Amino acid sequence: MHDLAKGVARFQQDVFPARKELFAHLATHHTPHTLFIGCSDARVVPELITGCEPGELFVIRTAGNLVPAHTPGADGVAASVEYAVTALGVRDIVVCGHSACGAMTALAHGHDLSDAPAVADWLRLAEASVARTTTTADVPALVRQNVLDQLANLATHPAVARALAERQVTLRGWVFDIATGRVEELRTVDSTAPVAA
Repeated sequence: MHDLAKGVARFQQDVFPARKELFAHLATHHTPHTLFIGCSDARVVPELITGCEPGELFVIRTAGNLVPAHTPGADGVAASVEYAVTALGVRDIVVCGHSACGAMTALAHGHDLSDAPAVADWLRLAEASVARTTTTADVPALVRQNVLDQLANLATHPAVARALAERQVTLRGWVFDIATGRVEELRTVDSTAPVAA
């Protein structure tokens, strides 16, 4: 906690004063252009990867960048998706997987998660991705398939389905490579193209 306190002090002394006008604007305006759904992994920092300023991304982070398909009832991911689309009017939704994903590695290699039952239950949301991956031990292939499946799950959410039908939002699937910094945009299961070098 000591290092975090030092970071807050640095922010208040150095960063905030230099960006005071931006934060004054953000205090009364919340207009992100993109909903970014990424993994909880500490190595994947959406604003850093995309070069976005505070206020430009509405971010949801879950283990394995999983998005449950729409079901009735309270759900934090669904509520955040709905808010981003209906209240904030985001124009793009990105689901971003990444290399060396612990969640996908656990699934691909059949790790014993009996000591982490909540994690095991959550990762069951990716069972379809595992089933669709030809070689389950191929973590990169599973990461890509999982991103595509989470995009399909997103489309089951009523707010997203409406926005898609009205051409008000675009869904994008990305994979971030931690070691190289490359971001790959997934077009189809068989066709990929780089977003940036």
